[in-house]
Amino acid sequence: MRRTTGIEDLLRRHAPQVLGALVRRYGHFDAAEDAVQEALLAAAGQWPKAGVPDNPRGWLIKVASRRLTDALRSEEARRLREEKAAALTARDAFTAPAPGLGRAPQDDDTLSLLFLCCHPDLTPPAQIALTLRAVGGLTTAEIARAHLVPEATMAQRISRAKQRVRGVRFGRPDHWEDRLPAVLGTLYLIFNEGYTATSGSALQRSELAGEAIRLTRTVHRLLPEDLEVTGLLALMLLTDARRAARTGSHGELIPLDEQDRGLWDRAAVEEGVALVTDALAWGRARPYQLRAAIAAVHDEASSPEATDWREILGLYDILVRQVPGPVERLNRTVAVAMVHGPRAALAELDLLEDELAGSHRLDAVRGHLLERAGETTAARAAYESAAGKTLSLPEQRYLQARAARLKP
Repeated sequence: MRRTTGIEDLLRRHAPQVLGALVRRYGHFDAAEDAVQEALLAAAGQWPKAGVPDNPRGWLIKVASRRLTDALRSEEARRLREEKAAALTARDAFTAPAPGLGRAPQDDDTLSLLFLCCHPDLTPPAQIALTLRAVGGLTTAEIARAHLVPEATMAQRISRAKQRVRGVRFGRPDHWEDRLPAVLGTLYLIFNEGYTATSGSALQRSELAGEAIRLTRTVHRLLPEDLEVTGLLALMLLTDARRAARTGSHGELIPLDEQDRGLWDRAAVEEGVALVTDALAWGRARPYQLRAAIAAVHDEASSPEATDWREILGLYDILVRQVPGPVERLNRTVAVAMVHGPRAALAELDLLEDELAGSHRLDAVRGHLLERAGETTAARAAYESAAGKTLSLPEQRYLQARAARLKP
């Protein structure tokens, strides 16, 4: 047994792998998830005292399998399920290596679970919500905030999605490309939650962002010629390259224009630039490629002053024609301000008021633009309003500090 270190992170990392293994062997998505939760609770109670097992994933699968078997034993079809599981399982799942350690990408239980959650019988919102819950490990509240819907609505959506995939055969789909848009959208949301957590005391959840990158790399290995997969991987790498510079010594948020660019991961930048350059060379740019191209312009600039904001605005103009949603348009206003001035950007920001009502990011951007326009009183009010809406403590402190700086 190993000494216990980071048990909570370890359990979070293994949870989707264990759930994927159980669903592959037994089916019964909902019951399997309950069994995994019981195994996680058992581990949380035992491991701090007894130590972490040498094979934590195998331990969790074994305990969860017992819980699930007990739950299914009273059902009339128990024997058929066991026979089917034995026939489908070519090796001992209790001793199988973790993903990334000699297993082929199509055998990665986490990836298979990801594609199951994006089953075509589910609506796109349900696909994304279920995957964020089962694979990403996000809470229902976190998923609801990411989608700008009430938590109760999201809970119902996830419950219905679980019922919908009950009994669906677990394995590699015949046509992965059919589910790819939902898969990529899900991976992007998981990454974003890891890169900028919607709540809590930490700005970033690096293990979540890392898992999104790992899964995207796996999809890219399976579909290397898909330009949107390439674009998404490039976007993640180019964005995550700034991670070390985004927080100070006390976990405080450091905005892009104040970051020490010497802390950026140049290897990740180079890989991301190479990927997006290759993807853009093949024809019409798609959304993830465009987002990656915008990130590349930022990352290749030697300083904030050297950033080519006209190129960024041009890329955003193309992007919002393809994805005219409020988040993309909100991001574009920053580029508008840098090229045409804050007044022009504020006029465009007013058009987003109804669509982003309640979003702290709308008030945060408004505060930034008003500050640049010299309207300090209004800027302070906008920053204070934004601070009151976000559940991320680092963002709250940053916005409160910006407001305090503008007090007379």
